[in-house]
Amino acid sequence: MYDKILLAVDGSRSSDLAVSQAILFAKATGGEIKALFVADDADVFYFAGTTYPSWLMDSIRTMGEETLAAAARRMTEAGVRHATKLIENPVSPGLIAETIVGEANSWGADLIVMGTHGRRGVKRMVMGSVAEGVVRESSKPVLLIRSEIKE
Repeated sequence: MYDKILLAVDGSRSSDLAVSQAILFAKATGGEIKALFVADDADVFYFAGTTYPSWLMDSIRTMGEETLAAAARRMTEAGVRHATKLIENPVSPGLIAETIVGEANSWGADLIVMGTHGRRGVKRMVMGSVAEGVVRESSKPVLLIRSEIKE
């Protein structure tokens, strides 16, 4: 059923809840999880203009590594087979969703699990919705986990 679960993480509260749900699915099905973090500087590029200090991308990468390490600890504690992957996708606005779907396809995932921030109005229009893009682009089932707290 869901032998291969791609878990997209970003360090948010909804992403943390998505880790819990992916673990539940993996334990129930005997499946494995691949946790994925897309280190993308598109938001920084958008708000900072054409140039920004190189340490910002290093900071994004470090956050990704820490987020993946935290997810890996939880999956290890739960006894779930897992792997982690960080993909750097600098200055490519709107391609985070496509990167997630591409990784799910190339790995042969049966299910994509990810958090959604539940942004509305102008915030959603400016920042977009990665979750919406994944649902629109993927031919695989997508489980969206929403935080109780609006982010």
